[in-house]
Amino acid sequence: MDIEECFVEVMGLQIHVARKIDKSDRPLLLFNGIGANLEILLPLMQELEGIECITFDMPGIGLSETPRLPMRFKGLAKMSAQILDHFGYGQVDTLGVSWGGAMAQEFAYRFPKRCQNLILAATSAGAIMVPGKPSVFMKLSNPKRYFDKDYLKDIAQHIYGGELRKDPKLMNEYTDRVRPPKSSQGYLYQLYAASYWTSMHWLHKLHQQTLILAGTDDPLVPIINARILHSRIPYSQLIEIDCGHLLLMTKMTEVGPMITDFLTYSNPTQKHEVVH
Repeated sequence: MDIEECFVEVMGLQIHVARKIDKSDRPLLLFNGIGANLEILLPLMQELEGIECITFDMPGIGLSETPRLPMRFKGLAKMSAQILDHFGYGQVDTLGVSWGGAMAQEFAYRFPKRCQNLILAATSAGAIMVPGKPSVFMKLSNPKRYFDKDYLKDIAQHIYGGELRKDPKLMNEYTDRVRPPKSSQGYLYQLYAASYWTSMHWLHKLHQQTLILAGTDDPLVPIINARILHSRIPYSQLIEIDCGHLLLMTKMTEVGPMITDFLTYSNPTQKHEVVH
């Protein structure tokens, strides 16, 4: 299926949106990682056969306009709902990876009637999490990795782990899709949105059937965080995968069918399950 890209005016901002038109029962709304432009998610969207998908660049990221003031996750969730309204989408399924996993949790919490199923990949409950090594977070907090592709390749195995430790060349396709931000402002706004945020106190209220995907060698978000999410979200299943933080990229052909099957056959009464 072809990807359709356009700009939508939301909250006075021009937001860059990408859609894969596939006429499924419910579209899948995808939230990207911090600083990541939507092109990085396009291969995954193509991999999800029979599922209509929509994603967008966060304000100040990729081709989306930068606002004068930053927004918290609550405001970004409202923006997401307005983008869905623009395209006439009612109920959706929601997927979030890393920073986008926190965004997906917020959207599911703020708009429970609009979010049917939830997929959380390589993410945590926010401020109340088991962190990776400080050296890893220092590298993550520096937006240089999106401005300097050679620098990103140099640090990839250290911050992302998994297959990149053995074959750093796997980063080539990823870096080819990276669009350097216009400035570091949008990246800093995303850091602000996530600062002091946590879902820990309301995870038990999420009613959505939830699939949690986590890499066993993730330096940024250690596997224990996925297990915490799994223990707190009632209707959740956890799949632990032998890979790192970029599991949606390095294990795409394996993870894609997992996501498709989950969205196709999810059981609203099924509770906790762990798959290794």
